[in-house]
Amino acid sequence: MTHRTGDLVTEAGPDSFLSQKPAGLELCTKLGLGERLINTNETDKKAFVYSRGRLRELPEGLVVITPSQMGPFVRSGLLSWAGLARMSLEVLLPAKRPRAGDDESLASFFRRRFGREAFERLIEPLMAGIYAGDAEEMSLAATFPRFPELELQHGSVIRGMIAAQRARSTGGSPGIKRTMFVSLKNGLTDLVTALVDRLTQQGVMLRTGAAVEALRVRSHQLNRWMYDVILKDGPSLSTEGLVLATPAYISADLLRPLTPIAGGLLDLIPYASTATIGMAFPRSSVARAVEGFGFVVPRVEGRDLLAATWTSLKWPHRAPPDQVLIRCYAGGVGREAILELEDHALIARVRSELAGLCGLTAAPHFVEVNRWIKAMPQYTIGHLDRLKQIEAALSRYGGLALTGAAYRGVGIPDCIRDGTLAAQRVIRHLSGTPEPRTA
Repeated sequence: MTHRTGDLVTEAGPDSFLSQKPAGLELCTKLGLGERLINTNETDKKAFVYSRGRLRELPEGLVVITPSQMGPFVRSGLLSWAGLARMSLEVLLPAKRPRAGDDESLASFFRRRFGREAFERLIEPLMAGIYAGDAEEMSLAATFPRFPELELQHGSVIRGMIAAQRARSTGGSPGIKRTMFVSLKNGLTDLVTALVDRLTQQGVMLRTGAAVEALRVRSHQLNRWMYDVILKDGPSLSTEGLVLATPAYISADLLRPLTPIAGGLLDLIPYASTATIGMAFPRSSVARAVEGFGFVVPRVEGRDLLAATWTSLKWPHRAPPDQVLIRCYAGGVGREAILELEDHALIARVRSELAGLCGLTAAPHFVEVNRWIKAMPQYTIGHLDRLKQIEAALSRYGGLALTGAAYRGVGIPDCIRDGTLAAQRVIRHLSGTPEPRTA
């Protein structure tokens, strides 16, 4: 949700999406938003990690999260000599051959490959922060399956990342070059607005703000079902095709009368709560404290702040030239106590954190707090097996599909792709087309 206050453009939720996953870019192009896509600023692209009392720059040698050379790490001071030595051993360690049904935690994998210090000081804040989760509980197979694949294919994650980088640099595709993250010039609400406009133009009836009380199902014909969506206010809706894009715990309540197994499994997908705190400052008052795109904070530091983005430095058109717009992140698994504070106390705590972490002591002239309660699904160990069991429990109900951030990716491109696949499954059912076989 994009908010506009004077010349400030703030995002209450996501502020960008990955360009490497094509679904987001493809949808923007289909909706005529291609010319509104923007890259991150090309100047001052530094990012920092708060470690051992100060902000330390992530070195240029970092390839996603894996170094292609050790020199920059030595200069950064991010890791001790012992931590650097252990990390460099990754290229020599044998690959672990997984057994059927194994699901390793993110923490276990990266400690095993790179050592405890590299995991705690570098990898954990960069990766676990995406899900606002606890890396000890997160399923590697469900969150970052590419890394165990690199381990098996190349015998080393570092060697695999280097090979992937070389392949990208020699096989560049034509067209506009995109940075890793992209956004829309006037904010991501433009994507929702354009999608609603397109659907309306095509005669689709959209009904918002209608609370669903229950879901009923009745047999219609052989292998055909009629679903009755019972609304809290107004007449119920009947349909042969139904996609639930609600949070897993809401879908659990709706589906439990149909199948207690699916309802129980959906309840096992936990959610974390977070908050984003946007603030604007006169540029002259923050010049010495603000550098690059922002910073992340490792869990091991025991701080209240998860990360901060210097929004107007990272993205063009977010604030006037004489102002700096920043966004701070708080909450997440094991850190949700801060969200019990009232807005004024939460803002004071965040300002105190900024003063201690980067020396930013100026008073903001604009503040905005957005709370996201039970909004971030957690892909804990066993997540993919649970999804298979949920699909099996729902398999008898043709024309019914689940989609959303709770299942196969929390990012915007992930949700677009999963929603597309869910719609295709329903269309195939309604047209009598058999499901394609998977290898």
